[in-house]
Amino acid sequence: MPELSRFFGIVIRMYAEVDAEHHAPHFHAYYQNEVAIYSIEPIELISGLLPKRQQRLIEAWIELHQTELSDDWQKLQKGQKPQPIAPLK
Repeated sequence: MPELSRFFGIVIRMYAEVDAEHHAPHFHAYYQNEVAIYSIEPIELISGLLPKRQQRLIEAWIELHQTELSDDWQKLQKGQKPQPIAPLK
């Protein structure tokens, strides 16, 4: 699963689901031993749970990079390589 970004101990990854139309565009956020899945549009937590601070950081990051996340989702679904996305600083 390609890593798209990494910031403040959070790793953002996105799965390729080629020819699988059943999932809404989403990504996986990893922090320590926890995993959360976020939809891209609308921005919301689908499953999992991270500490509140990390959740807020991820949600702010999504708002800044929503278009890039959507573009990477489309690339992965076509079997193409996604582009890295700038981390929060």
